[in-house]
Amino acid sequence: MNTKKYALTAAPLSLAVALTLASGQVSAEMQTETVEYEVNGETFTGYMAYDDEADGKRPGVLVVHEWWGHNEFAREQAEKLAAAGYTAFALDMYGSGKLAEHPEDAQQFMKEATGDMDQVKARFMAAKELLEKHDSVDSNKIAAQGYCFGGAVVLNMARLGVDLDAVVSYHGALGSPIEAEAGMVQPRIHVYTGGADQMVPSDQVSGLVKEMQDAEADLTLVSFPGVLHSFTNPGADKVAEEFDMPIAYNEDAAKRSWEGTMRLYEEVFNN
Repeated sequence: MNTKKYALTAAPLSLAVALTLASGQVSAEMQTETVEYEVNGETFTGYMAYDDEADGKRPGVLVVHEWWGHNEFAREQAEKLAAAGYTAFALDMYGSGKLAEHPEDAQQFMKEATGDMDQVKARFMAAKELLEKHDSVDSNKIAAQGYCFGGAVVLNMARLGVDLDAVVSYHGALGSPIEAEAGMVQPRIHVYTGGADQMVPSDQVSGLVKEMQDAEADLTLVSFPGVLHSFTNPGADKVAEEFDMPIAYNEDAAKRSWEGTMRLYEEVFNN
């Protein structure tokens, strides 16, 4: 395992970024790096995955974790994206070491992270800049996908006018104190939600559709009948049993939402 250290300065964000990269070879082609960086004096830990044998620069995809924090599931999504030909960065929205094992801790971490939308945007933009500056990435081709809490984060970045080619929300909250304005939403948006998700009720679904229509955004929304929250995560069933939560993995919904995401990326990055 190789360890590299270097520093970046991002003047537009007044951000000093210190990185420690622990690189490990997952397969003959895929490389992974654990990345430590700072935002406004606080340390965060992310995870970069890419194919170092692929020719030329390729699109980059940001992965935003569930409310539990930056965990193995988020890293696995980054590796799946790398295997599909992208460079992926599973970012950290909570801060290094903040990984919940109980819903009460997850709720507290999420509350702390989202109390200030300027803070949310600064953390997202710092990760976006790291991804854009990676040697393997075409900085003009960037997307973001998020799960649960992360799905809400990426939708809010679209609402705020962040320069992204595509945004994908998997079982994320759809309501927001931020309302998209006409002409502000730049990315194409895919939303995948469970039709039986008690955490994302039907009024949020219809509200998002109206909001995005009014904002003249390009929205595709898929609702899977009978599917519960956290349907992409195979670990959801164990959590549901342990904490009596209305969540469940659904293999078909997970497969179809991933395939839809791959089609979206092929379209936006190849145009």
